[in-house]
Amino acid sequence: MSNSTTPLHSRIRNGELIVAPGVFDMISAKLANDLGFKALYMTGYGTVASYLGLPDAGLATYSDMVNRVGQFVACTSTPLIADGDTGYGGLLNVRHTVQGYEKAGAAVIQLEDQEFPKKCGHTPGRSVIPIEDMVRKIKVASESRASKDFLIIARTDARSSLGLDEALRRGEAYQKAGADILFIESPESVEEMEKIGRTFDAPLVANMVEGGRTPILSADHLHQLGFQIVIFPATGFLAMGAALRKAYAQLKSTDVPSEGNIELYDFGEFSKLMGFEDVWAFDRKYAE
Repeated sequence: MSNSTTPLHSRIRNGELIVAPGVFDMISAKLANDLGFKALYMTGYGTVASYLGLPDAGLATYSDMVNRVGQFVACTSTPLIADGDTGYGGLLNVRHTVQGYEKAGAAVIQLEDQEFPKKCGHTPGRSVIPIEDMVRKIKVASESRASKDFLIIARTDARSSLGLDEALRRGEAYQKAGADILFIESPESVEEMEKIGRTFDAPLVANMVEGGRTPILSADHLHQLGFQIVIFPATGFLAMGAALRKAYAQLKSTDVPSEGNIELYDFGEFSKLMGFEDVWAFDRKYAE
């Protein structure tokens, strides 16, 4: 369960450090939820991969993703930061996306300035839309939400194609347009991260992707640099992929994974995690 009933928007506005693990399916969401994080991060890369078996390259639709948002929220009690990609179209689509994510129960929506179709922020071939177009998207997003406590992250992917200075210029413009939180994606050195932290008087997101473009730093170090929200979007699905590959390979070679050096979750505890205790109690109550 979440370790406090304090709303996420209050934690962010009070300057608290928020470490959010990436969740990508209901099992990962339930596991992370039970560990007491202040927030969970619905990773677009992992969610598209687990739900559709496709790359995070603009192939998932608004309907695909808002349904995942609703299911994550229904299965957990920890506030959810949800990847909204580019808003799934033009300005009217952005309004629809913001309102849909808010109704589905997300605490924060992340919107980015990539051209459609978007791509994962740590992969090549990303292009960004004109700054004026993204400013309009952020203004629409800010004005479309029912509550100002539903926060908006504005992400720019300009660093990789246009340089850090352009990314900083965009961050400033997006903040003025109404973004509550800024996300300068893919800085490529600690020095660049220090510059981002010095530039803005706003909550900042640091994206820690193992194997990505940005140096991996501890959450405390990032907080010292000026970042307040630290997401680890890939940790969960990379760990899962490694564990499953090892378990399945052993199954192929020995037929009995439990007899090797594979660590398995206790079946009884896993059943409780999935909610079987409620099923058992229901059955006892209504048994003939």
